Amino acid sequence: MNDPTYKYIEVVGTSSEGTDEAVRNAIKKASKTIKHMDWFFIHDTRGLVENGNVSSWQVTIKIGFKIED
Repeated sequence: MNDPTYKYIEVVGTSSEGTDEAVRNAIKKASKTIKHMDWFFIHDTRGLVENGNVSSWQVTIKIGFKIED
């Protein structure tokens, strides 16, 4: 049995709904081209302020995926 080897990428998801939705958007988009995704962690969170209100969120995540043998 081989122990898996992983690589990770960094992506930024955005949403006007909130941070959870920004993460989901990033993973959904990345899953269209990246195979074998297993985990993610949040690296950074930012928000855009317009007219004194939070108008959107940006969440930088790192997504880990297995490298094929």
